[in-house]
Amino acid sequence: MGKEDGQATVELVAALPVLLLAGLLSLQLLATGYALTLADGAAEAGALALVSGRPPIAAAHDALPGWAEDDVNVSVGGGRVTVRLRPPSLIAAIADRLAVTSSAAARPK
Repeated sequence: MGKEDGQATVELVAALPVLLLAGLLSLQLLATGYALTLADGAAEAGALALVSGRPPIAAAHDALPGWAEDDVNVSVGGGRVTVRLRPPSLIAAIADRLAVTSSAAARPK
């Protein structure tokens, strides 16, 4: 006893911000990976719609969940559909920097 009383509590309090930051970073990276998967699917849906004569931008938007409505940009050019999607984030500047882009080519028969 003596000088070491409360040492574990001090170490825990000192480590909590680091653990919290590591957890938030991990969740942000998972959200970015999820956004990339969604962008891939939306680009493919848009390319399939382009080949079948349907509006590719609407098809790409329809392939995304509701939260992505304000965070997506879809462009079509040269038989290619490109989807840029910002992942969900607590800080908008981080979402802008982690935005993912996916494209799919439409090759009609």
